[in-house]
Amino acid sequence: FPPVEQLPRVMEVELRVGPDGKSYMYYEGKQLGDALTDNRYEADGYRYHDIFHLTYMALLGWSPIIRGLLKRKRKSDQDVDEVEDGARAAILEECVAALAFSQAERESFFRGVPTVRYEILRAIKAMTNHLEVGVKTEGDWQRAILRSFEVWNQIRNQNGGRVRLDLVNQTIEVLPE
Repeated sequence: FPPVEQLPRVMEVELRVGPDGKSYMYYEGKQLGDALTDNRYEADGYRYHDIFHLTYMALLGWSPIIRGLLKRKRKSDQDVDEVEDGARAAILEECVAALAFSQAERESFFRGVPTVRYEILRAIKAMTNHLEVGVKTEGDWQRAILRSFEVWNQIRNQNGGRVRLDLVNQTIEVLPE
């Protein structure tokens, strides 16, 4: 795909909490997406869930959500734009994040938990098997989910922060404050 439709191979993203208590995400000094809250009666840190999308992008090479926010949808191929980068794929990605979060809540947000329940991994595979990310294994998904919660826990505990993604080396790390 043309460079304007490719995801950045390396990027730094900042998540900040504003005076309104909402989480804001920034890339290259510009806000990405909307301000987020936990969308829940009691605070649980879900306002930082964009970390999950960033981790899927870094480790799996897949995030229709982040691709859309970066305006890197693959418009040069109508089918890819519609299927891989479209609304249904983005909704599925949000479902994956919510499904993983649901298990994580019951298991100390995966602190010290080495595995994601197999039925959740199978459900994710089934939901995404028709997409380009369908080639990823349950092991790939488990690695991405567990890593996303390691990063999410750090960001949540410090009430925001910066992360560096490297799609070539498939890494995401929290940068020192």
